[in-house]
Amino acid sequence: MQPFQTSKRAIRRFLLEKQLLLQSPQPSLNSNESMQQQVLEVIKQLECVQIDPVAAVRANQHLALAARIPGYEPRFLNELLSSNEVFEYMANAACIIPMSDYPIFEPTRRRLRENIQPRIDQIAAVVEQVLQRLEQEGPLSAKSFESSERVQGYWDNADGKTKATSHALNLLTDAAQIRIVGREGNQRKFHTTSHSVPAALIRQAEEMDEPEALEAMMMKYFRAYRVFEPSDPRLGWQNLRASERRGTIESHIRDGIVSPVEVEGLDKPYYILTEDMELLAAHDEAARNLPIQDETDLAVHFLPPLDNLLWSRKRLTDLFEFEYRWEIYTPAVKRTYGYYAMPILAGDRLIGRMDPRLDKKLGHLKVEYLQIDAEIEFTTKLREQVYGALDTFAKAHGATTVSVARTSFE
Repeated sequence: MQPFQTSKRAIRRFLLEKQLLLQSPQPSLNSNESMQQQVLEVIKQLECVQIDPVAAVRANQHLALAARIPGYEPRFLNELLSSNEVFEYMANAACIIPMSDYPIFEPTRRRLRENIQPRIDQIAAVVEQVLQRLEQEGPLSAKSFESSERVQGYWDNADGKTKATSHALNLLTDAAQIRIVGREGNQRKFHTTSHSVPAALIRQAEEMDEPEALEAMMMKYFRAYRVFEPSDPRLGWQNLRASERRGTIESHIRDGIVSPVEVEGLDKPYYILTEDMELLAAHDEAARNLPIQDETDLAVHFLPPLDNLLWSRKRLTDLFEFEYRWEIYTPAVKRTYGYYAMPILAGDRLIGRMDPRLDKKLGHLKVEYLQIDAEIEFTTKLREQVYGALDTFAKAHGATTVSVARTSFE
């Protein structure tokens, strides 16, 4: 199959449209119920949203959803969890996933159960205690369990510092015997899977054979990324060798499911779903007539470090010509942009980074560093739009005042 030839700008705009970031979302006067439904529809469109507990403003999952849904509040996602419309599990790392996809994750659950069963066996008595209480009293949070015993948990080094019941909850969650059914800040609420996953989906998971589940998972990955290539070690969210990843894409090309795309200026192809080819072609045609940057109605978004658009650093470099590294684990003296620097998307370009801190008590958002890449022409109009978006971002997260400590352009 001959690759479809296109420009970086066209494929960027195609990707941004699929990830609900090309235009500024319009606010609506939604009821609580309809807002929940909108949040669910966005998660379905994105396929999943990555979870992370670090919250310079709010946690990653809430920032990613707020970038796409005006009026979004964390309670809407929590209500979806408690009503069993979504579940948390491993996809592109820990993610929020539509509950309808529960069956296809059975191979992942099986693999994780096999890996952690020895750890579960080591604290079998505690595990049994936790399961009994959840069966009888659930949902419960970790602090609902009393335990003086300390064990070596996931994040401990040599010494055991983790409460035994908390470790049991983490193990049972990964083994999918229980699941997270709500969050209050960083506190998670748990219930048994049998009580919180629809019985029909549990039966479907048990009856689905592994090749069928893995193929469904691969298709979910293709839809989540929309523009992908085989060097990604997480292709299909499966443990595939490089040769297997290349073979998977080649077999899907032969089946007419995937199509190669030759992007101007790149020496290796990217791939998209064949069903998306018509939309990409439309963006390719439109991009030829677009000014370099139309600033009359520019959508500006501040993206959290684990936003879906940022999952592939190679894709960011290739298509957006943007280098991004999350510096949270970089020593403070070696950081360039800040430990929670959020990329700034303006129209179809990533133009810089914003490192925010939210003081909830004072209702104040402080931007430690607002940085614009040197090659970006930071016009008066673009500056107004970025600062306007910053005010909107602050208000959406409960801040009434904003300050910028340092910039790269003044």
